[in-house]
Amino acid sequence: MRDGFQFVGRIPYPVTEPKHLVVASEVATLDFLRSHGTPVPKVYSYSATSENAAGTEYLFMELIRGTNLGDIWLNLSGKAKITVVTKLVELESRLFTLPFPASGSLYYTKDLEAGSNRVDVPVTNSSDDSQFCIGPDTRLSLWHGNRINIRSDHGPLMALTAGAKKEMAYLKKLGRPLHPFQRLHREIYDYQKQSLSEHLDSLEKYLRIAPHLVPNGNDTLTRATLRRPDLQPNNVFVSDELEITGLIDWQHCAILPLFLQCGIPNSLQNYGDSVSESLVTPELPHNFDALGGREQFEQVVRLRRRQLHYFYVSTTAKLNPTHYDALTNDFSTLRRDSVTLKADLIHLTKNWTNIVTSGPSPSCPINFSEEEVSECLCLNTAQVEADEQLQACRDAIGIGPEGWVPVEQYDEIKQRESKLKAGALEAAESEEERARLCEHWIFDDYDEEEYS
Repeated sequence: MRDGFQFVGRIPYPVTEPKHLVVASEVATLDFLRSHGTPVPKVYSYSATSENAAGTEYLFMELIRGTNLGDIWLNLSGKAKITVVTKLVELESRLFTLPFPASGSLYYTKDLEAGSNRVDVPVTNSSDDSQFCIGPDTRLSLWHGNRINIRSDHGPLMALTAGAKKEMAYLKKLGRPLHPFQRLHREIYDYQKQSLSEHLDSLEKYLRIAPHLVPNGNDTLTRATLRRPDLQPNNVFVSDELEITGLIDWQHCAILPLFLQCGIPNSLQNYGDSVSESLVTPELPHNFDALGGREQFEQVVRLRRRQLHYFYVSTTAKLNPTHYDALTNDFSTLRRDSVTLKADLIHLTKNWTNIVTSGPSPSCPINFSEEEVSECLCLNTAQVEADEQLQACRDAIGIGPEGWVPVEQYDEIKQRESKLKAGALEAAESEEERARLCEHWIFDDYDEEEYS
């Protein structure tokens, strides 16, 4: 502003839905968190409706001071990263102590329609304008594309089943055969569009076993818990002393049972690595000095990943034991490197007695033939390998998982992508393979409406 005052104005992306709920929930969540000492932006003004002079939902909020952690994360020393991780765990531990009466997303009562399904959140010293309640869950996966008009429910069991029920309703109403969304997966399926029937069958099987996955008899694990979604460096601001000055982007934030909220943030976890999963203190190999330069570099990179995973878990054990206990509970065996729901269900049937948490080990209500198991696990392995190949390609040209690149590097990265494509075409062994590479090139644009 002319007097030097700065603030942030935000409007929803065109694809963000449902806009009124997402904006209203983020505003209420930020206010609630600030009142409990969490460093989040102060909201100056907002509109949860597009019926205003701007013609869009919006919010005006405080400009967070400090450095975006994403800008310096890769250049921080191991010690500095551990310092930041410790402070993040401290913040998480405070969030985990906040009591809530139900699952869903936070709102001001005034922003939800009268008669809507909601649960009041008791807050001391709250004015009539800032009465809080829990209402519809705004997680993106429940509202993506044409799922906006399909209702979902709440509660510990509903939190497990709402997404599956919504997906089934969507598929039955609007679904149609499609190529796999990830184009590197398409070769695995011989470039054929996939029927909906198998996925619908997997969703039905999942709904049959879901009631057995609620950890009955453990009030801590089913306690409604608020957690920052997508806790990654770009959403964190820090001071020069690495104090956390702000956490941003709380849209799509949900309150869920702890057993669904627990986990290591994607930017810190190193699942799939035996050393990380064993939770032993990571170290460089004993023969490190004898390795070549490139091998030493790879070992150092691997060590840093293992350290982040290890220090997040070990610090959580000290500062947030509730979260640590949930992380190490038996149901955590469900956390694995699967691409398909069917592969997860097969894993569940094979480990039923270790996973089931309700009652005296009832028999598993679903089963698969040996042929189904063999075929599915082979496909899943192929998809995992394809995803690793895709990540290697992303790393080679320098783009994020959704295609984002730094503006100043766009032309250079585009040239790298063109060079990668030219190399792939040159290596193709037939005209048919080249034609399919062009038609299904992994970094080409695609019709978003087709997959909505």
